[in-house]
Amino acid sequence: MSQNLLSLTEAQGAEEQQYLVFTLRGELFALGLLNVREIIEYNQLTEVPLMPDTVRGVINLRGAVVPVIDLSSSFWKQRATPGKRTCIVIVELDDSAKQRVMGILVDSVNKVVEIPRADIEPPPSFGTKIRTDFIAGMGKLDDHFVIILNAARVLSVEQLAALQEDLQQVPAEAVA
Repeated sequence: MSQNLLSLTEAQGAEEQQYLVFTLRGELFALGLLNVREIIEYNQLTEVPLMPDTVRGVINLRGAVVPVIDLSSSFWKQRATPGKRTCIVIVELDDSAKQRVMGILVDSVNKVVEIPRADIEPPPSFGTKIRTDFIAGMGKLDDHFVIILNAARVLSVEQLAALQEDLQQVPAEAVA
């Protein structure tokens, strides 16, 4: 079964699932609330040399070095411009070996919503502005759709595992 279908099936396993809705470049996106650890205010990030463009920098989160991914750069190849409502959503992903923690830079956090499984459509095969394998489904909210992201694809465990190994070389004291 493909990763997209697996995520959609998991999302539909419960009658309703909660999602954190946020904005990127004027579009609504959502992540399953089970992946979200916390939301923190955007502050200055510490840049790490030789990191991919999608890695905006790192933060010191209670003594742990946490990479911050710029989804705008990942999706549209344009870095986000932080504003007054910019936040960092701290996300946890499990792989077979261990839990990974990272931040994603978002323009603003809107709300937490419950979306009934009947209101989640499969990802479109074309016509979206981002890669379709990043989409777990399209949730109906009132009179519009929200793009439900496949966190495991967007925040590729393989790519981020290598990144986290590189970041383990950076002492937490070196991060502001």
